[in-house]
Amino acid sequence: MTEKTHSSPPAADVDVDVLIVGAGISGIGAAGHLAARRPGTTFTILEARESIGGTWDLFRYPGVRSDSDMSTFGYGFTPWTHRKAIADGHLILDYLRQTVADRRLGGHIRFGHRVVGAEFSTAERRWTVTAERTDTGEASTFTARFLLLGTGYYDHGEGFTPEFTGVGDFRGRVVHPQHWPEDLDYAGKQVLVIGSGATAVTLVPAMAGRAGHVTMLQRSPGYIFSLPSEDVVAGALRRVLGPRRAHTLVRRKNIWLTRSMYKLCRRAPRTARRLLIARVRRELPRHFDVGTHFTPRYAPWDQRLCVVPDGDLFKALSSGRASVVTDRIARFTEAGVLLESGRELAADLVVTATGLTMSPFGKVRLQVDGRPVVLSDTTAYKAMMLSGVPNLAFALGYTNLSWTLKVDLVWEHFCRLLDHMDAHGYDTVTPVPPDPAMERVPFMDLSAGYVERGIGAFPRAGTRGPWTVEMAYEKDVARLRDGPVADPALHFTGATRDR
Repeated sequence: MTEKTHSSPPAADVDVDVLIVGAGISGIGAAGHLAARRPGTTFTILEARESIGGTWDLFRYPGVRSDSDMSTFGYGFTPWTHRKAIADGHLILDYLRQTVADRRLGGHIRFGHRVVGAEFSTAERRWTVTAERTDTGEASTFTARFLLLGTGYYDHGEGFTPEFTGVGDFRGRVVHPQHWPEDLDYAGKQVLVIGSGATAVTLVPAMAGRAGHVTMLQRSPGYIFSLPSEDVVAGALRRVLGPRRAHTLVRRKNIWLTRSMYKLCRRAPRTARRLLIARVRRELPRHFDVGTHFTPRYAPWDQRLCVVPDGDLFKALSSGRASVVTDRIARFTEAGVLLESGRELAADLVVTATGLTMSPFGKVRLQVDGRPVVLSDTTAYKAMMLSGVPNLAFALGYTNLSWTLKVDLVWEHFCRLLDHMDAHGYDTVTPVPPDPAMERVPFMDLSAGYVERGIGAFPRAGTRGPWTVEMAYEKDVARLRDGPVADPALHFTGATRDR
């Protein structure tokens, strides 16, 4: 099965109930929920790229995969049926394509349309959205009652690479994983991967099979956790109960396991630290220096835990096809990288798995009645709407659990919000903080470098009530799935009455 990958014809002006920005996992999730829960609602998805998938279509580096189990990373409304629980990128892309086909969403997607601006008019009670055609640069205009942002929080155009001294002297090739060249041949070469996060621990074992040798150079170690790539329990349940009933049970099981692990890490960090490092020791040869290379300085879940399926990273290190060096870079040389310790690492290819760049809402410029919206001045309502901005919702997934669990809850709640507004004759809804003096905090509290670099441009979170950003699935279920839609913090207006 294939999905449309060519540019759409020139867009005429379109007016819909809901306009969705982004055809990645969040945008497709929004469309899937609308199609199922509100079949009479008109919607269009604007996608800047030439195909669906977002991150999963953009990233093409070797071994790209999920770092969450697919029973929870997949949608609640579309069971994951492949035997792999930690799935390769192409399998995730196939799953998204199948979801689009099964839900008949393809006809709603406009490819090659990069949204650059959106303005809400209080008088007209609608959004006017401007998109640029990526092939011609022409502008197209769309209007909608609601604007949904399914853009994630990464800049798809630019990854993060530190300024390395002497990089111009290096005679080899330097590549960032986000911009992986299709023609890159690393067979038999000495490869140096700079980084220790999820991308680095994915690349090292994936490249070790063809490269001459792969070295992972890290400034400091992170926590790495090995999980089976296949969920034996899930496979057994699918055979006995069928995919849909099994999906519900496996999803609950994996949510409970992941949340329990997270709570242990936060409530008993010393115990969790000992367990995680002891598990790494069992995966590596007895002589391996785990203390230097796999013993982080921070507590578990101050940053994300990196998952490696079937311990593939540890197997590559144990076999001698890969190695890890913990040190700092002094400068690049003609032959490789000189470390602060004085050691030089020779390389033919350097891969800078040094992180991503955060960018709020796809860099879309928002305005309300001609006034620019400064995102950092806004406060997130239920982590899905912005204070002072009417008829707008967004989905940013969990940092300590599968992204899509939050996406499902947000779009479920959004559909309930539309039902509520239609039932009461409301045209607009705007979150308004009851206490302007409420303390505001960053939207995310991870200490990871990419968060610290970019979170200042994002909306802030409040410290009480619906203004908090919960990274706890059970709390979000209570307020987004089971809790009421009506709230004193929401200001509704209608054609004949206001509240």
